[in-house]
Amino acid sequence: MKSWTTDDIPPQNGRSAVVTGANSGIGYHTALELARKGARVVLACRSRTKGEAALAHLKAELPGAKAELAILDLSDLGSVRSFASALLDKGEPLDLLVNNAGIMALPERQATNNGFEAQFGTNHLGHFALTALLLPLLKKAPAPRVVTVSSIAHKSGKMDFDDLQAVKGYVPWKAYRQSKLANLLFAFELQRRADKNGLKLLSLGAHPGVAMTNLFIAGPGRGKRTLLTRLMELAAPLFWHTEDRGALPTLLAATSPNIVPGGYYGPNGWREMRGDPVRVRPEPQAEDLEAAARLWKLSEDLAGTGRWP
Repeated sequence: MKSWTTDDIPPQNGRSAVVTGANSGIGYHTALELARKGARVVLACRSRTKGEAALAHLKAELPGAKAELAILDLSDLGSVRSFASALLDKGEPLDLLVNNAGIMALPERQATNNGFEAQFGTNHLGHFALTALLLPLLKKAPAPRVVTVSSIAHKSGKMDFDDLQAVKGYVPWKAYRQSKLANLLFAFELQRRADKNGLKLLSLGAHPGVAMTNLFIAGPGRGKRTLLTRLMELAAPLFWHTEDRGALPTLLAATSPNIVPGGYYGPNGWREMRGDPVRVRPEPQAEDLEAAARLWKLSEDLAGTGRWP
């Protein structure tokens, strides 16, 4: 069977997309390829400086691309509301929301502006709130999709409902795995709720495998070149793939006419670390209906979204 590539992305003319964390890595390449196919893309970035640089780079490669920058800090629910409010004021349909941005394995416990453990608050709660707030615009689109980017780290993830915010004890990778499991529980529960409420919305999960993005430096290394990040860079050519290849599962989920509602997409290689984008199987804990419902209810309360959809 022929491998799926960016050549297989259908024309995106007339479609609008928001991609979080689009200033680098998987997010940038997702935004780039959507714009290349004609979509109007909002690069939702925390840093204005990095966002402007990414937008300039995208437009240098694609003169005339319909792309713009908007500031969004997912660790700050006030920023999430401001970002969503600006789009709601415009009132234009939103065809695609890519919940991509994330932070990884911070060495010490940090809290968001709202007091949540940083990885849970940013990777999950920020995107949960963003999706809820943008739902009115998604409902306006003829065939809306939400793609939430998880990770193979979810495979060993566990929801610690007794200590979601890691107040009793913080372990960097444990907190990251929990946030990535939460991403999938959310993605699958959103599809179930969309179906129950008669919405045309498709909710998909995706993961990039292992691509050498700046997450590995901005997370475990806190922006520094540590022994761990050096070893990762040396191992990258052997076991991992490039950022543009890592974006393919997200792009497949976002654009293919052949996706399965509530499906999960990632690389088909060894341990799903790299390879061609295909539908993959999540771990059983990601399909736990009770955990998904519990997380949804808690997330509504913590993010202040009220009951939705």
